[in-house]
Amino acid sequence: MSSFGAGKTKEVIFSLEEGSVKMFLRGRPVPMLIPDEMAPTYSLDTRSELPPSRLKLDWVYGYRGRDCRANLYLLPTGEIVYFVASVAVLYSVEEQRQRHYLGHNDDIKCLAVHPDMVTIATGQVAGTTKEGKPLPPHVRIWDSVSLSTLHVLGLGVFDRAVCCVGFSKSNGGNLLCAVDESNDHMLSVWDWAKEAKVVDGKCSNEAVLVATFHPTDPTLLITCGKSHIYFWSLEGGSLSKRQGLFEKHEKPKYVLCVTFLEGGDVVTGDSGGNLYVWGKGGNRITQAVLGAHDGGVFGLCALRDGTLVSGGGRDRRVVLWGSDYSKLQEVEVPEDFGPVRTVAEGRGDTLYVGTTRNSILQGSVHTGFSLLVQGHVEELWGLATHPSRAQFVTCGQDKLVHLWSAESHQPLWSRIIEDPARSAGFHPSGSVLAVGTVTGRWLLLDTETHDLVAIHTDGNEQISVVSFSPDGAYLTVGSHDNLVYVYTVDQGGRKVSRLGKCSGHSSFITHLDWAQDSSCFVTNSGDYEILYWDPATCKQITSADAVRNVEWATATCVLGFGVFGIWSEGADGTDINAVARSHDGKLLASADDFGKVHLFSYPCCQPRALSHKYGGHSSHVTNVAFLWDDSMALTTGGKDTSVLQWRGWRRPPSWKVRVGKCGESTPELGPTP
Repeated sequence: MSSFGAGKTKEVIFSLEEGSVKMFLRGRPVPMLIPDEMAPTYSLDTRSELPPSRLKLDWVYGYRGRDCRANLYLLPTGEIVYFVASVAVLYSVEEQRQRHYLGHNDDIKCLAVHPDMVTIATGQVAGTTKEGKPLPPHVRIWDSVSLSTLHVLGLGVFDRAVCCVGFSKSNGGNLLCAVDESNDHMLSVWDWAKEAKVVDGKCSNEAVLVATFHPTDPTLLITCGKSHIYFWSLEGGSLSKRQGLFEKHEKPKYVLCVTFLEGGDVVTGDSGGNLYVWGKGGNRITQAVLGAHDGGVFGLCALRDGTLVSGGGRDRRVVLWGSDYSKLQEVEVPEDFGPVRTVAEGRGDTLYVGTTRNSILQGSVHTGFSLLVQGHVEELWGLATHPSRAQFVTCGQDKLVHLWSAESHQPLWSRIIEDPARSAGFHPSGSVLAVGTVTGRWLLLDTETHDLVAIHTDGNEQISVVSFSPDGAYLTVGSHDNLVYVYTVDQGGRKVSRLGKCSGHSSFITHLDWAQDSSCFVTNSGDYEILYWDPATCKQITSADAVRNVEWATATCVLGFGVFGIWSEGADGTDINAVARSHDGKLLASADDFGKVHLFSYPCCQPRALSHKYGGHSSHVTNVAFLWDDSMALTTGGKDTSVLQWRGWRRPPSWKVRVGKCGESTPELGPTP
């Protein structure tokens, strides 16, 4: 390039003549227009600055109950501990405060609490890095008071995922058992403080759901799962197993849960709805409560007073049993929250119930249960923040739409719609919400009454974006059929009529931003194209000079001059799912396919810009948005179904920083962020 001031990096070309920068994604050129005021001084060699602000995880919405068990406990601090995505959450219900253990780099699958009630073990799945390198499954042992990692076990030992962990209970808790998801479901026993494996053995080639030590006998372990229960003896550095004998009783398809009574007897719940009591030290059934539940018994908890609580799957009942296995009391969990997954004892007669619909309830068998933690149940993409309140909406494949308060951390309302949802957008008044689904249908909802205002259909493919213009006069609906449908809007968003459709993209619409003055909008598509449109005529604007200096109301398009620094070298154009600019125009957050949220300075127009990066989600982070006053950022995890709320904070200039281990900078002085 001969023009003065032009430049080139490996994947970006700057042309002063054209006033554009061209980046390449998968070899495809993406030309981007530079505003006139920036062009004369722009250089590809300018080093980008790290943003002045940082993010700190403030709140985690969601719980993983759909496919994990025995993952909810009350700690002596008054906090309940559980997990979702790659975060272990410590939630103080009384103080309405959460703390977070963030040592994992992919989904947590299991959790165990040490007899000291401080030390915790969590096991995770295998992951992959951005560069495609494997992240091995492992167990992390950590301190629930300081949140520091004490030990990491099994790097390179476990296969696929660690699905069960359990501490020994009677010998100072110095052993830990773990089961992985290899074909043989290997059971291993560890001296966790020495990070040394003591012994391992093949457990079963069927699914293993529980692995636990006997509370009074340090040499006895129990595993159970699909069509088996095994009683293991740990002696002289070797493991031997005896199969549980069902004899005259029908062998269940699954043994689902285990607990221990004061005298040392073992109680199991199974998929046939039965409770079986196994005499201490034996492998035979000494007592049976047949048909204790209609459908599987998913959770068992022996209470301090010697009674027993069981939780049912299909029947959603929580039942209290006397010491003679007579039924003392029962209560049904509301249908919306789904089958019981696990039951944990709280203070007094309080129980905590985790459900398969990713909710946590609090209550008792006497009073019934109320919602404590609400979660989504399936893949999550839809996110929109309210234009003038600390509220936001999430919607997903589970057909659930939740309007949340970012302050109380509870849903203000929830609504089930007919189709899986994909996108959402508020009218500037905040009184109407548009929700796009995967079928081409989209709805308007009243945000106060959550009533359906209208329902429309455009095409029969996924609606990836719904967006009102800043003046509230237009609504754009971007579809996977490559078209953007434009509507005129009246009555504060309650009445819409179709004006036309924008045709010109040769791939599906991914993102859309409006001009601050509502005069035009810009779209990105699946083949990395950037097109500009006039909403009044639904025609493409082809003149670069007509759109070069437009001020954009938002920056959610992942392709464009103001944001192209988010792309790393060699990036696939699908690596970044979403981007959002703060309302003050100073920050840019991105959500990527590697479980990371990045925070950049805005504009982000230098190649491979510097960012702060944050974990918490597992693989795909699907969306990101700032609250109206920039006090919080919100991110959604796709398959991990979680919503993470991040608080922004700035480091005062007077703050000294010392570099800790692994090069992490740790503040020496200054306020707690």
